[in-house]
Amino acid sequence: MKEWFNKGEHWIWMSSATVAISVVLVFGLFFMIAYKGLVHFWPHTVYEYQIKQGDQIAPIVGELRDTKIKEVFSDDGQKLEIPQHLIKVGNRDIYGIDFRWISEENLVSVEPKVVQGVTVVERYEYGNVYGWYESFKLAGKVFTGEAVHETLLAQVAEGKRLHDEIKTIEKLDIGAINYKLEQLRLEEKRLKADDEWNDQESARLEAERAELQTEFKELQAQTNVLYAQQKELGELTMSVSGGQQLNIPVKNIVDFWQPNDMSASEKTGFFFHGIGRFLTEDPREANTEGGIFPAMIGTITMVLIMTILVTPMGVIAAIYMREYAKDGPVLRMVRISINNLAGVPSIVFGIFGLGFFVYIIGGSIDELFYSYALPSPTFGSPGLLWASLTMALLTLPVVIVSTEEGLSRIPRSLREGGLALGATKIEVISKIVLPMALPAIMTGLILAIARAAGEVAPLMLVGVVKLAPELPVDLIAPFVHLDRKFMHLGFHIYDVGFQSPNVEASQPLVYATSLLLVLIIVGLNLGAISIRNRLREKYKALEH
Repeated sequence: MKEWFNKGEHWIWMSSATVAISVVLVFGLFFMIAYKGLVHFWPHTVYEYQIKQGDQIAPIVGELRDTKIKEVFSDDGQKLEIPQHLIKVGNRDIYGIDFRWISEENLVSVEPKVVQGVTVVERYEYGNVYGWYESFKLAGKVFTGEAVHETLLAQVAEGKRLHDEIKTIEKLDIGAINYKLEQLRLEEKRLKADDEWNDQESARLEAERAELQTEFKELQAQTNVLYAQQKELGELTMSVSGGQQLNIPVKNIVDFWQPNDMSASEKTGFFFHGIGRFLTEDPREANTEGGIFPAMIGTITMVLIMTILVTPMGVIAAIYMREYAKDGPVLRMVRISINNLAGVPSIVFGIFGLGFFVYIIGGSIDELFYSYALPSPTFGSPGLLWASLTMALLTLPVVIVSTEEGLSRIPRSLREGGLALGATKIEVISKIVLPMALPAIMTGLILAIARAAGEVAPLMLVGVVKLAPELPVDLIAPFVHLDRKFMHLGFHIYDVGFQSPNVEASQPLVYATSLLLVLIIVGLNLGAISIRNRLREKYKALEH
């Protein structure tokens, strides 16, 4: 044993065990997030619970979402463990709450009853409805029995088509017209400020404005027709737990399903359909329902712009320090400062970005190029460009250190060989040294992408908002709008998880969004790793 310790093999075993524990913890965390996030999309079984309320028994219908153990002490001092069940009861416009905790000691029967024929209706407002069909009114006719389901199926599909068409017209077509009208307003202000305003320019802008107004009225008339068609889709009447009735216009229905009557294949199809909706729809109900499409687009756009900004800054700084700067106290001080910069709290970068990029740089740009638009700021307010620059500054030390380490590993003989053949120093660096250091540069970018995608605190100061009316990228020139505020997955998780008025309802959404954020980071990293490995193979022969 003493010889075993003297050889230092115990350190090898301890290191291996630590690595194994870390891997288990990472995968355990990932699978926990994946399970709690993906279960959000699975159609849950709807149960009926009978609870005792004094001398009466009241039914509660809903989905079992969680169970916790509550420890209590009996009259004789014994410790008892009583399960507490979290039930999603829905029907918020009737009960005022979506979720309800019930104690097992108040239940008539511990085993709940699976409710037959129950229907779950998802609405654009007020959440889900749990109940049973009563009737369906359409164009003066009243449908009952089995005819309700078939009629409702067709009308909800038509309602979804109308809703998507209205949304497309309002968000894309009318949004583009509003953007052009705003540009005309700013152009008029610019011409007046430059003393170039005359009758000819006035007539030109007025003609363009009149043309846009005509298009706007035509689109508005189309939407009015579609809204009128929505009102004619009919109305569903349902009875809910407790005997009350609820009238639901079809125009307010997003989807409906009968989970207790679905087969395994139908539940699987519903599961993937729910994931698709989550990825492609906009958020609703203060981000606690609906999808995360704007947050996903905002995160990816910000990370890509950050990568474009941080790469040249980090690589040029590393090349200068390794290839040109003389070793001495100044260079050592710079290296220490860069390393210390990596330890600065991220919120400090946010404050710096707000003060320097937004107020000083952005304010100067507005005064120089957009003075006609003042006092409304163009770049003098938080936006996509300043958020990307702030995150580029935050991740800059990672790229510099990684690149410098890559440059240090390139043999000196290669540099000397290039210079001996008559190449200049810049040619040696650009043709030999830098290509061989590309794998190390890609490693730094991988780490930078992971950190930029996950940071939230600085972004709250320099561009991220709870709800953005427009995407930072669209089909309107210049296609990438650097001055716009945007949504971010990290801030979306913070907002839903900690700022939501309905914490129980938002928990599955928090896990689902976290899973998507992790997958986006993994996807971006895998892309960078693939490029790095190809570069490593390409320049492998030069290292020998």
